[in-house]
Order: sequence, then C-alpha cells, then structure tokens
Amino acid sequence: MNRALVFPGQGAQSIGMGKALADAYPAARAVFEEVDDALGEDLSGLIWGGEIEALTLTQNAQPALMATSMAAVRALEAEGFRVADTACVAGHSLGEYSALAAAGALGIGDAARLLRTRGQAMQQAVPVGVGAMAALLGLDLDGARAVAAEAAQGEVCEAANDNDPAQVVVSGHKAAVERAVAIAKGKGAKRAILLPVSAPFHCALMAPAAEVMAGALAGVEIKAPVAPVYANVIAGPVADPARIRELLVAQVTGAVRWRESVLAMAAAGVTEAWEIGAGKALSGMIRRIDKAIECKAVGTPEDVRAVMAG
Repeated sequence: MNRALVFPGQGAQSIGMGKALADAYPAARAVFEEVDDALGEDLSGLIWGGEIEALTLTQNAQPALMATSMAAVRALEAEGFRVADTACVAGHSLGEYSALAAAGALGIGDAARLLRTRGQAMQQAVPVGVGAMAALLGLDLDGARAVAAEAAQGEVCEAANDNDPAQVVVSGHKAAVERAVAIAKGKGAKRAILLPVSAPFHCALMAPAAEVMAGALAGVEIKAPVAPVYANVIAGPVADPARIRELLVAQVTGAVRWRESVLAMAAAGVTEAWEIGAGKALSGMIRRIDKAIECKAVGTPEDVRAVMAG
C-alpha cells in the first residue's frame, strides 16, 4: 500500500499530548528531552501539565507539535516501522518541519530551535490586533481569491490556506479580513468566521518573519530526506537540501497548498495517510479532498500498535 505520513499544524495542540507515548516508549520520551535541551527550557512540562493559553502561544505551539509528532514517529520505529518505506511525507504549515525531521532532513534539536524562532518571528512581524485570519467555508479557492481581492481595498488580504474543496483561509490586515467575511457570505459561503489566531500567517505581512527565517535556516544543516517531502508552497515533492531551504523561507509568506498537495500525492499513487501526532484535522481534510485515501490517526500507543498490526 502506498502510504503517506502527514503532520499537523497549529491548532492541533492540547495539554497532555504525547505523554502516553513518552511513558510507553523510551525513544519517544527522548524526543521531548532533546527538544527541552535544544530550547533550554521545560517545554515538555508545559505540554503535559501547563495552561492551554501558554501552550497555544505560537512560539510554544510550533515546537510542541513537532515534538509530539516526532515522539509518535519514534514509537512507530520502535515497533519496526521505517519512514524510508513510505511513499512520501507532508506537513501542514509548521508540520512541514515535522515531516522533514521524520524524513531525516532536519535534526530534532534544529527543528525545535527553528520553530521557536519561526513562532517568535511570525508573532513579531505584525503587532497584535493589526492582522487577522478567517475561514471561508463553502467556497473553493477561486471563490476565496475573488473575495480576498474585493476585500483588500489597498490592504493585504490573501488566500493563505487552501485546506480542502470547501475550506479556504484568508489572511491579512484585520479590516480587510473582516470585509472578506462580510463579502463571502454574499458570494455563497456557508459560513465565514474569524479565527482565534495571534497573527496573520502565510501572507505578505509576514515578510519580516521570512527574512528572519532565511537567516536562521542558513546556519542549519539540511540533509536529503529518506522519502519525498511534499512542500506546502509548490504542492509537490522536494528532495534537494538547498531547495528545501528556499521553500521553508517562501512558506512563511506563501500559501499552504494542502488540497493540491493531497491531490498530487493521490496522483502519485498514495492510497493511505497516517496523521502523525496531535489531533485528526488533516484526516478530515484529506477525506474531503479524496475519499479513496484511507486515513488513520497515530497519536497514542494504542494507535501505534493498531497501525503496526495492520
């Protein structure tokens, strides 16, 4: 069976995620210890026993979600699984760093430090309250782009996440995004809702953060991945380390082309997707994109044993 491993992005975090994996598998616990060491703080303590408000801060959520995903990968490997045997890997936004770590292109410590920097840079790029994001439900990408263009009125408003055939997220200046919400309802959107995010991700307003990430990525070793990585901004596979570096920088301001990425994986023969780490949001999106792809969530020891048992 042609299997893809997919890795969740921000919003999937929850207090306690990964704890059962760390308790059941020494290799999974070692991931959290490596992330704590890389950041010089007890992030695992926050993940397992902290306040959700603190965990949801972008600079914490990003490395925490990567750590949880990698703990699940190490648990799978402890049961005999090999990432190199998968057809491909992909991640939603920050999940792309998890995918690269799983495929051996990035070290776990480097991924944690990069995501901490990325979270801080994204938060600092736009003052709180200046930007916003909204989900337009019931509109396709072309419809959402038309809404964004009409709403911009000289400000930034862009399609930021093409999640599935009926869910596109727009991002930009708060007033422009609020106009998009109003316009979308008049153009056939079933719902248009502002998202509880602290910054307008994946749009031109993130340009200062992209500069920061270009500098941060320049000093990090990136190896060729053991399985093709489908990159968000091109919705296709990448294996060259220099190209991976370029696309991670472009990803900060570029759209997350998740729907197209899933279609490309399906066209390449993928028939099964394992969602690795926290939550099940990607599985829902994938089912709406291509019902033929079988989805399985792998976030607990029970999940690990179930998928390994076939």
